[in-house]
Amino acid sequence: MTKPVKIEDYRVLAKRRLPKMVFDYLDGGAEDETGLTHNRAVFGSWRFQPKRLTDVSKRDLSTTLWGQSYPLPFLIGPTGLNGLLRPQGDAILARCAAREGVPFVLSTASTQSIEEVSRSSDGEKWFQLYVMRRDLALDLTRRALAADYTTLVLTVDVPVNGWRERDMRNGFGLPMRYTAKTLLDGATHPRWSLDLLRNGMPQLANFVSGRAVSSEAQAALMRREMDASFDWEALAQLRAVWPKRLLVKGVLSPEDAARCIAEGADGVILSNHGARQLDGCLSPMETLKGVRNATLETVLVDSGFRRGSDVVKALCLGANAVLLGRATLFGLAAAGEQGVLDVISLVRQEIDRTLALIGVSSVADLSSELLVRHIHEEALQHDAV
Repeated sequence: MTKPVKIEDYRVLAKRRLPKMVFDYLDGGAEDETGLTHNRAVFGSWRFQPKRLTDVSKRDLSTTLWGQSYPLPFLIGPTGLNGLLRPQGDAILARCAAREGVPFVLSTASTQSIEEVSRSSDGEKWFQLYVMRRDLALDLTRRALAADYTTLVLTVDVPVNGWRERDMRNGFGLPMRYTAKTLLDGATHPRWSLDLLRNGMPQLANFVSGRAVSSEAQAALMRREMDASFDWEALAQLRAVWPKRLLVKGVLSPEDAARCIAEGADGVILSNHGARQLDGCLSPMETLKGVRNATLETVLVDSGFRRGSDVVKALCLGANAVLLGRATLFGLAAAGEQGVLDVISLVRQEIDRTLALIGVSSVADLSSELLVRHIHEEALQHDAV
């Protein structure tokens, strides 16, 4: 392949380098995976209506969150098992985010510990929390606070595990089970296999260090056996013990977003978990404008972003910033640190170019007036029936 020119090119390179089992974990969704297609297709339901004869000779891509300015309107969101894609994957992502001046969000399911990633870069780091057991969640929260993470991101859309059929067919899990099929898959992807031999099998590092040492917790996290009883009262209790910024991730309705703020959250992250939990779920882009109308607090969004123009559309609809997930992981898997930086650069260039082409010189000037909802002819025919 010639030099990649879009995120999809890095996806192709990642697929070549990774064993099928690992790539399917990265790329897959829930059940029939219609949600993956929908997350991407929904961006096409809006079309830009550009302004003309405006001075766009200089463009400002910066955004402001809680009074602090960031050079780009996106950050690197939380993703699990990154060490399977590239050794020290979490630290690589954190360093790249720091270099670009944007936050990095570490997942509970990271393959490097809270403390190790904190030491790996001097950038701003947030911690994403899964609640499997209340006592473990409290321990992780205290560790993140002690390690100077600025923001806690509570994920609430995993009361039970999504039905991920690719992973089930592949027998995906940690530690990997070595079968003839697995060994053949590894042998046909020698670069990945050599990395694994040199660095060893990744572990869920937050549960092999500190007071949370627990093989039971590791197994529960891999199966996503979360505390399904976690409710609004539990959110209030978490708010009481975490003294810094708190975001709630996985919200999709204006009513839930407004209540999160009322319970003390500093913002929400609209997300359908990248279509990995509930197939047939709304895209967060479809509820974004309603959520923005329901709250004046910070609203972030993820799920399905592959283009800078996708980011601009979210900003037009009221998002303060976007979290990138698979996009940066494709770069990580394909080319390590340079791949992540290249992906960030591509998204930055696409945002900048989109601003110029729609006649806007600053992210701060984006609004829904620049978008027109486009309904496909097929949809109109379906509605008529």
